[in-house]
Amino acid sequence: MLIGILIIAALYVRLWFERLGAPALVGFILLGFVVRLVNDSLPFLSTDGQHLLEFLASIGIFVLLFRVGLDSNLHALIRKVPRAAPIWIGNVVLSGAPAYVLCKWVLDLDPVPSMFVAVALTATSIAVSTEMWREAGALDSADGETLIDVAELDDLSGVALMTFALALAPALYKGSQTSKLALAGQIGLVFGAKVVVFAVLCLLAARFAERPLVKALRGTDEPGSALILIGAGLIVASVASLFGFSMAIGAFFAGLVFSRDPEAVRLETSFVELGAFFVPFFFIAIGFRIEPQSLGSAMKIGGVLLVVAVLGKVIGAGLPALLTTSGPGALLIGVSMVPRAEIAMVIGQQARDLGDWAMPAEVYSGIAFISLVTCLVIPFVVRALLSRRSV
Repeated sequence: MLIGILIIAALYVRLWFERLGAPALVGFILLGFVVRLVNDSLPFLSTDGQHLLEFLASIGIFVLLFRVGLDSNLHALIRKVPRAAPIWIGNVVLSGAPAYVLCKWVLDLDPVPSMFVAVALTATSIAVSTEMWREAGALDSADGETLIDVAELDDLSGVALMTFALALAPALYKGSQTSKLALAGQIGLVFGAKVVVFAVLCLLAARFAERPLVKALRGTDEPGSALILIGAGLIVASVASLFGFSMAIGAFFAGLVFSRDPEAVRLETSFVELGAFFVPFFFIAIGFRIEPQSLGSAMKIGGVLLVVAVLGKVIGAGLPALLTTSGPGALLIGVSMVPRAEIAMVIGQQARDLGDWAMPAEVYSGIAFISLVTCLVIPFVVRALLSRRSV
C-alpha cells in the first residue's frame, strides 16, 4: 500500500516542483524524509516494506547510472577534451581537495569519510541547470556546449573516483602499517588491472554483442526494447560484481557499452518511462535514510561544506573558463556547475552501505543538505544570470 501511495505522491511532487521551477529530486528526498518522520513516530512500515523500498531504490540507482553511461558519447567527448580539460581539472581539484582538508582537519572526520565527501563534491548535476539554459535558448551556444562537455567529464571522473575510493576504503579503515601512499599505490595497481580487464570485456561486448542486439531491435517500437537494454545491462553489471565493483558502477559501464551506437540511444525513448518509475525511489530512499536526530550535526557539517561546494565550482570552473569565454560566460558556467544531486548522492549512498565507519549518518545527511540547497537555489541564480546576459 505504501509503495502505491509513494508512486502517486511522486507523480504529484514532480508536477508541483516543476511548476515551482525546482528539480523534482528535491521533492522526492523531502517525501522520503516525511515518511521517515511519520514512521519513527507511528511505526507502520514493516521490515519487508523497507526491504522493498531499498530494492526499488537499488533498481533506481541502476537505471540512473545506466542512463548516465548511455548518454555519454566517449568518441565525441575525447575530441573535445583539450578545450574542456582545464575547466574539468580545475573544478574537480578545487572542489575535492579543500573538502578533504576541511573534513579531516576542521570537522575532525576520519580519513575514509573525508575521502568520500571529497569525491562526492567533485560531481556535478548538470540536469539541474540545463533546463534554464534550454529555456534561454543558450544550450546550443559555445558556452552551453562547453558546459555539457565539462559536466560529462565530471560524471566520468566522479564514477572513476568513487570506484577507486570503494576499493581503497576497507584497507585504509583496517589501519595497515604500510604507509598510506604505498597502500594507495598497491591498491591502485590491482584496481587498475581489474579496470583494464573489465574494460576489455566491455569493448568486446560492444564490438560483437551490442550491435547485433540493437540491429535485431531496429525498427520496432515494442516496449520490450527497453527491457532488453535493462536485461543486457544487468548482465554487464553482474559481471562487474565479479571484479569487486558495485552494481552501480557496472550499470555505468553497461550504459557505455550501448552508447557507441546511435540506434541504442534511440531505443532509450522507451527506457525513459522505466526511469521515471524507478529513479524517484532512489531519492525517496535517500530521504528515508536521513536520521532525524542527525539533523543538527548534519546542518553544521553541510553548512560548512556548502561554502567549499559553491566556491569549488564557481572558482574552479569559472577561472579556467576565462580561457575560452568572457567574464559573464565564465561566471555562468561556474555557477551552473554548482548543483550536486545524482552522482554525489550515489557516492554518499555507496559509502553509507559500507557502514558508519565510511559514511556516518550526520555526514550522509550533510551531503543531502548540500544537494537540497544547491538544487533549490542555483536554478534561480542561473536563470537570473542568463536573463541579464540576454539583455
